Amino acid sequence: MIAHLKGRLDSTGVDHAVIDVGGVGYLVGASSKTLAALGSVGEAAMLHTEMLVAEDSIRLVGFAHASERDWFRLLTGVQGVGARVALAILSTLDPADLSRAVAAQDKATVARANGVGPKLAARIVLELKDRIGGVALGPAAAAQVAPSGAGADAVSALLNLGFRPAEASAAVAAAEEELGAAATLDALVRLALRKAAK
Repeated sequence: MIAHLKGRLDSTGVDHAVIDVGGVGYLVGASSKTLAALGSVGEAAMLHTEMLVAEDSIRLVGFAHASERDWFRLLTGVQGVGARVALAILSTLDPADLSRAVAAQDKATVARANGVGPKLAARIVLELKDRIGGVALGPAAAAQVAPSGAGADAVSALLNLGFRPAEASAAVAAAEEELGAAATLDALVRLALRKAAK
């Protein structure tokens, strides 16, 4: 599995980018927010990725932040939400907005995305509220669900180990508070695991 790509931005399209990594161009589907965050053609670029394997194709989807990739995984776990719809939602709402909408059961906000009708929006907020642990509203909660940098990677590591998003976010936030902003990914994951186990 390809977890991320680091290289040079070769080109962009309406819904994709090509990242040149050592002379190999990787075509990566992406939301409009991720494409906007990439910068200019020719500059260094890094994307967190998710590999989608189907009977007749293998595709890469890229994200500017690990928290976006985590939300993509949550969204595509909802019946009726495929990669295209998940990217449309992430093009409309960033992870913090999405967290607030799900926690508040605000289906109208989710329905603003292209291809998401009222019934699908209602299913998304209903199913994901349990998966994110009914995160409380407010800026602090949004920051917990959508950390950045090493914190986001640490949350992603805990999610891959089977922790629920709310548990992973809380454990990493507690570890970051104890270790400080300069903590390494390795130190954050180790301490977060100890805190989550308590």
